[in-house]
Amino acid sequence: MFMTWLLPAKVRITQNRNSNKNNNRNKHMKLGGRIQAAIEVLDDIFEQHTPAAHALRDWGKAHRFAGSKDRAAIGGIVFDAMRRKSSTLWRMNADAETGLGRPLALGTLVWSWGETVERLEAAFADDGHSPTSLTEAEKTSLAGARDLSMAPDWIRADIPEWLWPAFENNFAENAVAEGQALLGRPPLDLRVNGLKSDRAKVLVKLKEIGGTACELAPHGIRIKAGQALDRLPNIQADPVFLTGEVEIQDEGSQIVSLLVDAKPGEKVLDYCAGGGGKTLALAADMQNTGTIYAYDIDKRRLAPLYARATKAGATNIEIIQPPQAGLGKLRGTMDRVLIDAPCTGSGTWRRKPDAKWRLSLATLEVRLAEQKAVLEQSKQYVRPGGYLVYVTCSLLAEENEGQVYGFLDDNSDFELLSAGEVWEDKIGPGSTMGKSMPWSEDGCTLTMTPAANNTDGFFFAVMQRKAKA
Repeated sequence: MFMTWLLPAKVRITQNRNSNKNNNRNKHMKLGGRIQAAIEVLDDIFEQHTPAAHALRDWGKAHRFAGSKDRAAIGGIVFDAMRRKSSTLWRMNADAETGLGRPLALGTLVWSWGETVERLEAAFADDGHSPTSLTEAEKTSLAGARDLSMAPDWIRADIPEWLWPAFENNFAENAVAEGQALLGRPPLDLRVNGLKSDRAKVLVKLKEIGGTACELAPHGIRIKAGQALDRLPNIQADPVFLTGEVEIQDEGSQIVSLLVDAKPGEKVLDYCAGGGGKTLALAADMQNTGTIYAYDIDKRRLAPLYARATKAGATNIEIIQPPQAGLGKLRGTMDRVLIDAPCTGSGTWRRKPDAKWRLSLATLEVRLAEQKAVLEQSKQYVRPGGYLVYVTCSLLAEENEGQVYGFLDDNSDFELLSAGEVWEDKIGPGSTMGKSMPWSEDGCTLTMTPAANNTDGFFFAVMQRKAKA
């Protein structure tokens, strides 16, 4: 399971915000112009090392004539291109380190969006803002001159080459399939807030936008992602969201929250609470009884939880601001401590594909150090007989089993329990119910993946502090 490591200033085009305002208000960019815009954004991402969301935001500010549909189309091309960067560049036979935007955009349009060379040529000829005409080499590549099945595994899986040994070591013969499952667009998952409604009622309200019950999470509702120009609904403007009946939360995140098995009346510490998604799920599971303490080292991450808890009707949440000294009263008294540890986020690469290509060995090493630190810091709050729950949204064993086993080696007063038993109790036995089961290398820890469970990637382990003799 464990791996041995083998290891210029931006140019912005300013626009007159008021010029031709009335003329452009109801117009949309043509396909050629959208493609050229996507190329510019992709070049910004790779040449200036700009996060995708920031690059798209900057382009939009500099081109205010672009409407919401234009920006959505450009963003769709960019994010789809980022998901399949290695395989698209290989098929396009593009070896240069710069100017990657054009081959990425062209390959994405043909292989992910279903465009043809003929339609692209017609679109380019019809719009003066489009890219230059296709070259003969590009036409040959787009016609499928290179068979992707002949590419190295890391390219077929679209996993960074330096990271492939770790990924392959974790998933063995399933590694390519697991990598490819990270390439699709993610769905929109919602968690029904049991403090305010139930799934049957919310499903009726969301019928028109395609909401269906999640396969695994008992409170989950899924709206499937589309392709090309398809857009997910703006659920944040819907009454079910505004009134606190639902929260946006991936099904995998809902499941790990459920597996914490927080019971009414207990005292629970969410040690890395962030914006509070899991905190709110735990509050609902506890039926607004007991207390869930929400803490994060960065108080800016905690800020949204105040309003979210009020909207959700969660009254058993106590938010504790840093520094850590504020947690002193909790030492040795918590029934359960949840660590949603800082990690590479490799399990969420469907949603944040650019993060896959920005990840480095140095960043991974920082995350590993942070994970070890939060495990050591949080153990002091678990009462004898209480539980320490370790969660990441990573698919790397170094961040998952490696951290758990390292912690157990150094802390003999904790023991690893079987999370599979909780899974069967909360989700179901799997094979007998037709439900997909998570990965488990050791029979105790669990790893959900897009390929195995159609969720984001999540790791879950639960350890119990031994009762004093």
